[in-house]
Amino acid sequence: MEESMVKTMERNLDGRELLASTLVWSAAALMTATFCWLLGDIIWHALNHITWTFLTAPPRNAGREGGIGPILISTALILGVCLGVSIPIGLGTAVLLAEFTTDDSLFGRLTRRSLDVLSGVPSIVFGLFGNAFFCKTLGLGFSILSGGLTLACMVLPILIRSTEEGFRAVPTGYRLSAAALGLSRTTTLVHLLLPAAVPGLLVGLVLGVGRAIAETAALIFTSGYVDRTPESLLDSGRALSIHIFDLSMNVPGGDANAYASALVLVVLLLAINGTASWLAEHWLHRRIITA
Repeated sequence: MEESMVKTMERNLDGRELLASTLVWSAAALMTATFCWLLGDIIWHALNHITWTFLTAPPRNAGREGGIGPILISTALILGVCLGVSIPIGLGTAVLLAEFTTDDSLFGRLTRRSLDVLSGVPSIVFGLFGNAFFCKTLGLGFSILSGGLTLACMVLPILIRSTEEGFRAVPTGYRLSAAALGLSRTTTLVHLLLPAAVPGLLVGLVLGVGRAIAETAALIFTSGYVDRTPESLLDSGRALSIHIFDLSMNVPGGDANAYASALVLVVLLLAINGTASWLAEHWLHRRIITA
């Protein structure tokens, strides 16, 4: 009797495991198929339009003709401002929360809760904030600087929390061993903890860049619509995501260049993700070993 019950339970467990495995693989296959379908559709409509002239020439006839040269420059400048502001602030805040703030402190709990709330705020709210604060209050106007600072505000919550978790994932033995060797807290942080926590930093950076480079709503209110080559950070500039939105929604006959621009955007995202993965696997790991 007991043996039959055991066999029945084993069969039930095997059936549940098979069902769970089937659901997981089906979901993964569905997501992969959806991504391949979307990517294939973009490549099918855009590949014939991707030329060196398209990548370097300015847009003409409201974007129906010409290229995206000034658009790429504006996108790179906006992204540069965003990363230049968010990385130092995000890294410093993550170090403060992970290494100098206890879990039960009021400051730490309030800061983490605020970051979690901000990470879920819609991008258009950040756009309205950037327009009111950076464009009007600070007098920056519709400019690349306003757009980059607004994107930095969007990226910071994700970057800080991911980097903090990266620091917390470092084994406590690292800190104890450094203290036993008489290393200062700064030396331990720079040469031991930071290299070990960089994978978490890169995760937050990739997620943040992926959100920033494809952002449209926030940049419409801050960086502007101008499609000429910017001469400074205080000039208005059109990001690639806004260019795609404008061609597909507001410009009749602009679908071809919209598809081509979308393909360039996807390639940029894949290149950024690939570069971050390469850094995590090679340069950073080698630095940990040599340190």
